[in-house]
Amino acid sequence: MISPSLIIMSYVVASILFILSLSGLSHQETSRRGNYYGMAGMAIAIFATILSDTVGAYIILIIALAIGGYIGTKIAIKVEMTQMPELVAIMHSLVGMAAVLVGYANFIDSSFGLEGIEKTIHEVEVFIGIFIGAVTFSGSVIAFGKLCGRIDGKPFMIPGRHWLNLGLLFATLWLGDAFLTAAATGGGTGALILMTLIAFVFGVHMVMAIGGTDMPVVVSMLNSYSGWAAAATGFMLSNDLLIVTGALVGSSGAILSYIMCRAMNRQFFSVIAGGFGSVSGGEAAKVEGDVIPINSQETAQLLSDAKKHYDYPWLWHGSRPGSTYRK
Repeated sequence: MISPSLIIMSYVVASILFILSLSGLSHQETSRRGNYYGMAGMAIAIFATILSDTVGAYIILIIALAIGGYIGTKIAIKVEMTQMPELVAIMHSLVGMAAVLVGYANFIDSSFGLEGIEKTIHEVEVFIGIFIGAVTFSGSVIAFGKLCGRIDGKPFMIPGRHWLNLGLLFATLWLGDAFLTAAATGGGTGALILMTLIAFVFGVHMVMAIGGTDMPVVVSMLNSYSGWAAAATGFMLSNDLLIVTGALVGSSGAILSYIMCRAMNRQFFSVIAGGFGSVSGGEAAKVEGDVIPINSQETAQLLSDAKKHYDYPWLWHGSRPGSTYRK
């Protein structure tokens, strides 16, 4: 057991390391160091949480850590770099399911002793956390299936799909009101279970409507969802580190999704709505013309010439600095 102040300090250090990790991962030259920062921050967070006074079932915890660590190590060693998007997608599904299970555990647990507005806020946190986690879980499973080819990469378009999504959203809001009303008198289980099933359907339908060529954006978006699910879990557990980490992952994933959409000449909301990237699989394109081989030295020279062409265009267009030329 360690003191609460030491736990808070450990969480602050872990949060700083996570921020440094994101900063390092933004550049290829510092990406390895960014990974080390992230691993160090996660190790500090895990040990600080284990040694806090809120943890008591150490035998169960050690068994779970051993099983999870063994499975994660085996997968990481076995998976190829070309399969990394698939691995990220399936890992996001685990984060989503963890948020769902933690939400139900918090709902069932009666030891909080909250009353009034505090109880209502806690129930809202449970409802939102379970909803985001369920959407993340089912959507990530479908994304994994499309990336590995087990599910057809073509968009699954059904008539009136946008109206269906809108109907599911309104049903979720109505169930949220019913859940809060029933939870005030000790009920709400039925509304919560029904909302979870709707969230599962929503996640499946949302990702099925997106083409396989847009799956990288979807994986990044689901990464953002998993971050917000973790943040909601942090509010449920009153864990500051989970809130900070979830907000970092959620915001960075959303920004990355937007950048990827711009790089792919896509509109973010159009990708989420589905219908793009309808071309998937099929026969390989036929090669037309003569294939001209090129070695690494020639490639380097072409890249160097291209850079000179961009930096000093007047050398290539026969004009002088300050004159008009066409880039």
